[in-house]
Amino acid sequence: MLNQFLPNQHVKSIFEITPEKLKENGIKGIITDLDNTLVEWDRPNATPKLINWFEAMQKANIAITIVSNNNKDRVQAFSDPLKIPFIFQARKPMGRAFRKAIKDMGLKKEETVVIGDQLLTDVFGGNRSGFHTILVVPVASTDGFWTRFNRLIERRMLDWFRKKGKLVWEDK
Repeated sequence: MLNQFLPNQHVKSIFEITPEKLKENGIKGIITDLDNTLVEWDRPNATPKLINWFEAMQKANIAITIVSNNNKDRVQAFSDPLKIPFIFQARKPMGRAFRKAIKDMGLKKEETVVIGDQLLTDVFGGNRSGFHTILVVPVASTDGFWTRFNRLIERRMLDWFRKKGKLVWEDK
């Protein structure tokens, strides 16, 4: 049961995920979380380094959709300047937003990765829906109210995965 929360991969940062590595594995699309995955939850805009990452993905013809549980104003304000499609109030880990994202990108599950910083929403939702999942270390050490609650549960799960040798996780 807990294996549903185990990511297929884990990285310290989104920047370890390169177009070359994705293409080698037949990946043509990314479904990514926003807050604490791409930028801190309270940072309104993309950093220059993140903009370069998006541009590298676009040059490699890798589609990106931001799928966030946050509200429309937050997600739209971040996504619109970058011209990146988004789904807000996604209700992850439910599968509907993931299905909509691949439909909108014109891709199959096998061609798409789900990237996020939370086991209970991003990884569990991606795994339940049949995607390859990549867990990233959160970019901020602080969280919003609901995420703080999720992190308490995640800590126990990460400790269990660590003890079983299934995941080597580095906290910031």
